[in-house]
Amino acid sequence: MSTNIDEKDPGARQRVPVPAPANPPGAGQPPRPRSVIRWIVALLLCGTLAAGVVWYLKGRNPDAGKKTGTAGGGRPELPPIPVVVGTVTEKDVPIYLDGLGTVQAFQTVMIRARVDGQLRKVAFVEGQDVRTGDLLAEIDPDPYRTQVDQAAAKKAQDAAMLGNAQVDLQRYADMLAHEGVTRQVYDTQKALVNQLEATVKADDAALSSAQVQLAYTTITSPIDGRTGLRQVDQGNIVHANDTTGLVVVTQLKPISVVFTLPQQTLTKIQNHTGGDPFTVLAVDADNVTPLGEGKLAVIDNQIDTTTSTIRLKATFPNSDLRLWPGQFVNTRLLLTVRRKSPVVPGSVIQRGPEGAFAYVIKDDQTVDMRPVKVGQIEQGEALIDEGLRPGERVVVDGQYKLQRGSRIKPTEANAGTNAPGTGSGSGGARRMRPGGTNGGGRTKP
Repeated sequence: MSTNIDEKDPGARQRVPVPAPANPPGAGQPPRPRSVIRWIVALLLCGTLAAGVVWYLKGRNPDAGKKTGTAGGGRPELPPIPVVVGTVTEKDVPIYLDGLGTVQAFQTVMIRARVDGQLRKVAFVEGQDVRTGDLLAEIDPDPYRTQVDQAAAKKAQDAAMLGNAQVDLQRYADMLAHEGVTRQVYDTQKALVNQLEATVKADDAALSSAQVQLAYTTITSPIDGRTGLRQVDQGNIVHANDTTGLVVVTQLKPISVVFTLPQQTLTKIQNHTGGDPFTVLAVDADNVTPLGEGKLAVIDNQIDTTTSTIRLKATFPNSDLRLWPGQFVNTRLLLTVRRKSPVVPGSVIQRGPEGAFAYVIKDDQTVDMRPVKVGQIEQGEALIDEGLRPGERVVVDGQYKLQRGSRIKPTEANAGTNAPGTGSGSGGARRMRPGGTNGGGRTKP
């Protein structure tokens, strides 16, 4: 309880009782440290976030904090970015259709015995080059020579009987004119002569058959080619119905390659059909080592519906025997040649969300991002369909620091940097099929 003095009437000095508050502010309550801690934590989080943003921005552009001068309005100017510069050139570019193929022998012959007998002689060496008519093997000819002699003797016997019958027929003809014999006797003798003539003809056929069987004992090569592994050794008994045969002769010069292409390429081939046959290149599995050059011989008459591909066959001279039957090769069909087309190193082409583009250098030493349409990338050179013109300068290497409007410091390209096929730069020189599609998987040949 406290008193309140009425100051308006100091003489009264009357004490007026004033009731005290039941719970004064702060009385009986502990201090509140949690609100202070919350403020401190919030300030720390804000500071950490601000430091992270600054660190991220510096990481994206390390030279952001360096000042080499000030631009208009006091904004710091970034230093020029060193890049490798190249020039858009103009050249003739071949357009290929790539596929995957298999080498097949031009002709393959399984040499088999056509008669039964003992294999008396093997006249070839495994892997030997043979010509048509060269002796390969010999079967014992004695049984077949005996059959020839028997057929010849039988023919001689029947020929003698035929001669005697013909003499008698002539006599009967003279006697019939003077009615010395009846007509029936003459007709019977004439029929006997005809019968013996037929017998002699049958003997001729039997003699020829025996001679053919005797000839089959000598086995020769029917084609020019190379012998494989010997299947039967000398001294064994061979039969005409053996399935293994004696040896396989394969023709290697010329040789064929059967390859496949997507069915979409058939229209392109048909549009360019006419004149000389298409040139086809056979390349090793590394897509670098050439194995031969041939000509397109056949386009299959139907499309494989399971794979949507068309089969083609090319013929190669194979004079150096670099193509071998059963070998898998990559094939490249030369479709056409683009004359005087703009070409840049493959590393010039960059990829972005909107497609392919290239950094083009302007006169003020700044770069511009220009969309381009790539026809193909072949051996480190990109064929440009749209977007670049011959003579323009482009960035070959160092694109990872660039953005639209960046100032650059051109440097000369090294021999290994600007050379076709090096694949330098962040863009890389990936091989592409015509039309800008990646050339993954010898559909090549």
